[in-house]
Amino acid sequence: MCNLYRMTKGVDEIAHLFDAVAEIGANFAGEVYPGYPGLVVAEGRARSMAWGLPLVLTGKAGRRLKPKPVNNAREDKLTTPFWRDSFARRRCLIPVSAWAEAEGERGAMTRTWYRLPRGEGGSEDAPFAVAGVWRPTAEWGDAYAMVMTDACVQMAQVHDRMPIILARSDWATWLGGSPDEAREVCRIWPGELMVDRTGERWAGSAGNAVVEVPAQGALL
Repeated sequence: MCNLYRMTKGVDEIAHLFDAVAEIGANFAGEVYPGYPGLVVAEGRARSMAWGLPLVLTGKAGRRLKPKPVNNAREDKLTTPFWRDSFARRRCLIPVSAWAEAEGERGAMTRTWYRLPRGEGGSEDAPFAVAGVWRPTAEWGDAYAMVMTDACVQMAQVHDRMPIILARSDWATWLGGSPDEAREVCRIWPGELMVDRTGERWAGSAGNAVVEVPAQGALL
């Protein structure tokens, strides 16, 4: 599961790396929280979208509540109604430099960051691609979600889910392959992860986000 990630490169650099066209004036922060804009690569463009697809809830007496961002999609739920159309027609790449998980006792959780090892000639914040899906929304314009799979050994003690990291050789399949072909690249990351356990307090900005569609509920 992921409720916070870093993307420290500019849109022009990401467009070059992903062989895409840079969106002029793309707006996103270096640290991305659910409900805020992040940079994605979709339909040949590096562009900003809102992180999280809106889940509209109702309160007492049927009163419509403020939508909450569903920012993570379980790989094994991609064919359910909430995700099916986006997975079939609108897949994207999410450039990520590192993602964070909350670790520790409730009320005193800190940020633990995960990233790929520095490649030859690369930097510690070199971006990699995470699998994503997106769709237009009436609430926030175009919005996206990360796709999650089972956690690898290095982070399994912190959380049982992690983002699907795509090898460069799988980018084209994820973006343009059939749904069956795309499912084949939804794998647990086999490589090494660098782990940075910090003393930074876990921010509460993502605390009100709905991070996964439940296995049973109104959306299924």
